[in-house]
Amino acid sequence: MYVAVKGGEKAIRNAHKLLAKRRRGDTSVPALTLEQIAEQLAHSVARVMGEGSLYDETLAALAIKQSRGDLIEAAFLMRAYRTTLPRFGYSQPIDTATMLVERRISATYKDLPGGQVLGPTFDYSHRLLDFALAAEEGGAEPSAEMVPALNEAMPRVTDLLGDEGLMEPDQVTDEETPVGDLTRDPLSFPADRDLRLQNLARGDEGFLLALAYSTQRGYGRTHPFAGEIRYGEVEVEFFAEELGFEVTLGSIKVTECQMVNQFKGSAKAAPTFTRGYGLVFGQVERKAMSMAMVDRSLRWQELGEEPVAPAQDIEFVLSHSDNIQATGFVEHLKLPHYVDFQAELDLVRRMRAEWFEKRRQEETGDAAREAAE
Repeated sequence: MYVAVKGGEKAIRNAHKLLAKRRRGDTSVPALTLEQIAEQLAHSVARVMGEGSLYDETLAALAIKQSRGDLIEAAFLMRAYRTTLPRFGYSQPIDTATMLVERRISATYKDLPGGQVLGPTFDYSHRLLDFALAAEEGGAEPSAEMVPALNEAMPRVTDLLGDEGLMEPDQVTDEETPVGDLTRDPLSFPADRDLRLQNLARGDEGFLLALAYSTQRGYGRTHPFAGEIRYGEVEVEFFAEELGFEVTLGSIKVTECQMVNQFKGSAKAAPTFTRGYGLVFGQVERKAMSMAMVDRSLRWQELGEEPVAPAQDIEFVLSHSDNIQATGFVEHLKLPHYVDFQAELDLVRRMRAEWFEKRRQEETGDAAREAAE
């Protein structure tokens, strides 16, 4: 479609060389290692794994380094790499009830079985720049007071409400019903909750945050409470047919969020609490919370509500939450559009000529009428 620019290939090669040079930066400064990125930029790594649909901390660190810290570009690299991998089946659903909890909080109950576990969090920091970090050069490791692990069970808050009949029950699905897979099939509508949750789990954090915020400001039907947010390590298991039992593939770190939202009930259902659910790779609580609020907003149809806000428009939310697809549409505008623009340019010139000619004829007619009067 486009006419090749003379010398274009050489210019592109030079652009790649310049990019590599800028990526490396000042060679007198030590280069970043993948271990440094994975260990010290954990939140960025978790976001890239989630939006890239691939759990691998080392590969996510490599993508961040290659993209010069552009997390959307890094997620794009992860998705592209994932498509080259062989696929041999689906793992069993992870059981977050058995999570090795590192952080667990609830905004609904102060005292609950298992207690509140603050864990690593920015929530209680003063948001002041710590200039001591700028002076660190392999100094002493920060120390924290260690306490014995809690042996007490940590039931979910939604289960506690469910025991009183105050929480809607978990949806029971037929094991024979196939579950959608957005990594293999394109998104189509209508989209059931399995596809919606998959889409939100790898959706852009900023987009979901904005939608969640809009629901809190009245553009939707959510006034939620953070029933529970828990972060920790869970095992991933795979049922091996040739063995006849499940085997553990490894463990991953995830953040789970259950939002509790009031529901006034209907003719068929008593007043109760409903839920919104979020589950993401790593410790990305803002994304998990946003996902849970948007999930609740998208459930308007099954709960007999009326859609009144953007966050309740399933096609709008799901079609625009994927930052990889959005990047393709936006950034393709940087590609040559010389032929298209010339066509537009000719069209606008003709339209302007016709407009001025019409104005000239109108002015000539008005002058003639004035002379006749």
